[in-house]
Amino acid sequence: MTQSSEIRFLLNGEQITCRDVPATRTLLDYLRIEKRLTGTKEGCAEGDCGACTVLIGRLHGGALRYETVNACIRFLASLNGCHIVTVEHLAGPEGRLHPVQQAMVEHHGSQCGFCTPGFVMSLYALWMGNPQPSVTEIETALQGNLCRCTGYEPIVKAALAVNSYGSPANDYLTQEREGLKTQLAALKQRARIVTGPEDDRAILPLDAADLAQVLTENPKATIVAGSTDVGLWVTKFMRPISPVVFINHLDDLKTVELTDEALTLGAGVTYSEAEPAICDAFPHLGPYWDRIAGWQVRNMGTVGGNIANGSPIGDTPPVLIALGAEVTLQKADGARSLPLEDFFIDYGKQDREAGDFVASIRIPRPEPGQIDAAYKISKRRDEDISSVAAGISVTVSEGRITGARIAFGGMAATPKRAAAAEAALIGQDWGEAAFERAAAALPEDFTPLTDWRASSEYRLLVAQNLIRRFFLENSGSDKPVRLAVA
Repeated sequence: MTQSSEIRFLLNGEQITCRDVPATRTLLDYLRIEKRLTGTKEGCAEGDCGACTVLIGRLHGGALRYETVNACIRFLASLNGCHIVTVEHLAGPEGRLHPVQQAMVEHHGSQCGFCTPGFVMSLYALWMGNPQPSVTEIETALQGNLCRCTGYEPIVKAALAVNSYGSPANDYLTQEREGLKTQLAALKQRARIVTGPEDDRAILPLDAADLAQVLTENPKATIVAGSTDVGLWVTKFMRPISPVVFINHLDDLKTVELTDEALTLGAGVTYSEAEPAICDAFPHLGPYWDRIAGWQVRNMGTVGGNIANGSPIGDTPPVLIALGAEVTLQKADGARSLPLEDFFIDYGKQDREAGDFVASIRIPRPEPGQIDAAYKISKRRDEDISSVAAGISVTVSEGRITGARIAFGGMAATPKRAAAAEAALIGQDWGEAAFERAAAALPEDFTPLTDWRASSEYRLLVAQNLIRRFFLENSGSDKPVRLAVA
């Protein structure tokens, strides 16, 4: 197969060609050190604070879509064929402040200013797609941006006022979009890309079939989709991960298929890309989905990656296991599917053979009488790692529980079903007594560990209370199970 060694992209208004790009060079380092675009800041270097927020534009289905990402954990080699937009590009032709920047000034949304460029970029992305957002939509867009000076009230007020300073129709990026689409189409990858030194090699397969071949040739390669986890291996642990196989550009792993029977997500579908179909097919997952990290991470991270890394505290496995999801693994000589719960064998160990990669996830749609819920318990409501995550699915027919699937994350070395609790429910009449028995059975299923997120005793009690909460929420009880929000 023909190969290229060049990474090509647009940076603000310039076309860039980079050769011999190390796999672990971050976009943030490239912007600040090589291009001297120092408006993009480094804060946490782990995708939490949002000071490094930039926009990435890419062609998707013929449309040019811009998304916020964390430059500190996004690798430069993964940006072939993209348009990178930094805060410097927002200035008008005469150097005037952008409407978002003007609103931040007028509403006193910046004090020390360190976090301000990241806030501006997040609000800019929101304004381009939704020029008249609600306060809730603004708060959701800012989940991945931290401010410790002004607090959020003046920033939210600025976001509400942006449209009074200008309109997206007159924005520079909007006006140049058709030309940018032509430029990006010309940069589309047409061969496998291999770049970087031998000890920091980056490989971009041409398609999923080529990915299978690459993994046959490099069985110990690190597969990187959104880099929201692997990025920290580099920035925090200085871990060598070469060779790195980037897959975020593979269109054949970005399919979303929703039928009457199931939702099937390609492994490269990001949380943001999956959200519309997820909320359509499984409305109970909507509020849960908004609590997965922050907007920037949801724009980068993938459902397939969250499954493939096998973390016991991953947000998606418990809720997908409860829904009876299946995962399809692919390699050069074929594919196989298995129940998602069977994919996780032990801590850090999954049922994945040499050359295997997660290709897709199939989630059956609810059946008549199926009641579903998803819960996440964390120290902070937004942009935090789960202490306990739970998916509960119970099927009821004529007042009797005929099926139950209960899965937890954060309770064991892997995401795991609660077999004893399920058995305590199946065959019982729907009622408080059945769910009390299920809660009482949980110690047979789990002996949680104690760590800095939560104690063993806390985790077990929370898990038991989530089972009780599920019953109360679905029984018409007048007992309060949620805090009122003004």
